Amino acid sequence: MASIFEVSPRCKELQKKLIDFVENDCLPAEEIYESQVGTGDQRWKSVPPIMEDLKAKAKSLGLWNLFLPKSYPEGPGLTNLEYATLCEITGRCPRVAPEALNCSAPDTGNMEVFAKYGTPAQKQKWLVPLMNGQIRSAFAMTEFAVSSSDATNIETRIERVGDHYIVNGLKWWISGAGDPRCKVYLVMGKSDPNNEHKYRQQSIVIVPADTPGIEVVRPMTVFGYDDAPEGHCEVKFTNVKIPVENIIAGEGRGFEIIQGRLGPGRIHHCMRAIGMAERSLDCMISRVTDPSRRTFGKVLAQHGTVAADVAKIRIEINASRLMVLAAADKIDRLNAKGAMRDIAMAKVMVPQMLQRTIDLAIQAHGAAGVSQDFPLARFAAGARTLRIADGPDEVHMMQLARFELLRGDAIRERDDAIKARRQQILDKGSKL
Repeated sequence: MASIFEVSPRCKELQKKLIDFVENDCLPAEEIYESQVGTGDQRWKSVPPIMEDLKAKAKSLGLWNLFLPKSYPEGPGLTNLEYATLCEITGRCPRVAPEALNCSAPDTGNMEVFAKYGTPAQKQKWLVPLMNGQIRSAFAMTEFAVSSSDATNIETRIERVGDHYIVNGLKWWISGAGDPRCKVYLVMGKSDPNNEHKYRQQSIVIVPADTPGIEVVRPMTVFGYDDAPEGHCEVKFTNVKIPVENIIAGEGRGFEIIQGRLGPGRIHHCMRAIGMAERSLDCMISRVTDPSRRTFGKVLAQHGTVAADVAKIRIEINASRLMVLAAADKIDRLNAKGAMRDIAMAKVMVPQMLQRTIDLAIQAHGAAGVSQDFPLARFAAGARTLRIADGPDEVHMMQLARFELLRGDAIRERDDAIKARRQQILDKGSKL
């Protein structure tokens, strides 16, 4: 995997191991995994046995919890840049490979929250089993009744009553909530709705999944896919009572936490998207160069429009990869807040690139492209959803525009200085 960004010899060795694991273990397991999910209610009650086999092998190979940056003592010591090169490889098999490495959302983000903000007791109770792959988790932020792309709209209430908090609210698109292994929710809600500082109104609390008052109302579907067994569920919290020690970092720090959580999470999605795009392009190239498939006397690749599409895709994938690596590198150097602009650019550009890539690959396959015989249809559903997940394109564009427009005064000052210097040169020349 060529890159202008340098990675350690250890990372290069992990790349080799991971490529072999994905190609020879994860990709061949895709159909088996789907067949083991089951049908009907069983889709939400069992875990495909092959996943546990893959996890055991990944652990034995040292391909485990690769996502946690080197700033955390619990992690494997990789930089975000190094993980980007590895995460891309898992993106070739997004349904199986990330979970097999214990590197799948929403657990990755939740583990980072526990690692960065958790108390020793919270880490012992929740982070340790999550990192061991013994349990799974969910992050409950998005809500049914409000526009959650502006998180200040969140209406779920977290009210302190004595030595407990009471949680009430209706959430949806809660990934992981359908999984029988989901044992804990991180829930965002308003603990101080009247605070004059709108970004200090929110808190995040730990809610064990077996707490009375939690109802998983229904699984949501993404273009018809339910993504069982983890799913994306509507979840209702009714007078859910938890102890005060289940607060994360303290009251009013919800926004701070989600910014720290979502920055790396957004870039992880982009990393995997590069891998999905590469696999989609591979599918397309295999199809259009197949000598058994001819139209009007030519192999598909011999038609000019098809060849041009392949070239365009290659350009866009390579450009997107560089943008993702640049964002990951900046996170390493300046942290997620310092890399906000780069993260936002990647979050807009990469899913759009992926969507175009998959669409062209589907077109090259004809009707087969939208069937279950190829991964492209499921990829298309995920790619389109990614332009909404973790903030819609419009929010990131607005943020980017704000960054750029702030440069207006400086640009005018620079232009005025150039004009003044030009006039000095002209005045000097006229006196010669």
